[in-house]
Amino acid sequence: MPKESLTPEEEQQIVAAIQEAELNTSGEIRVHIESNCKGNVLDRATEVFADLHMHLTKLRNGVLFYIALDDHQFAVLGDAGINAIVPDHFWEDITHEAINDFKQKRYADGLAKGIKMAGEQLKKHFPYEAHSDTNELSDDISFGK
Repeated sequence: MPKESLTPEEEQQIVAAIQEAELNTSGEIRVHIESNCKGNVLDRATEVFADLHMHLTKLRNGVLFYIALDDHQFAVLGDAGINAIVPDHFWEDITHEAINDFKQKRYADGLAKGIKMAGEQLKKHFPYEAHSDTNELSDDISFGK
């Protein structure tokens, strides 16, 4: 079961990284963990992105970190507003950094590093707006089967 793959402390580490990253940006970050990924990992991440209503943010600036633990699949998916402005290698850099920790089964560490990297880019392009910014999406980790 994906939920049992993290200790409560690791789960809190990931949520804290999301909250820290979102302090400086109007961007929204979600994490989804499940056991298996049937088919292409980017196709599945796109399905989860839609299921979590991440495409409904005002500035189209949501980022999904998707992991299928048993199948060793990982993807980082950004919405249209982000993909239009981040550097070409941006998602690959985050993926590479996170996978280094995943190989050691340090999922929370890898996710936290990747989330902080995403937060830095989001801060540059989608700065926090003190008077109008709201947390549009939950910071909690979502779990599949």
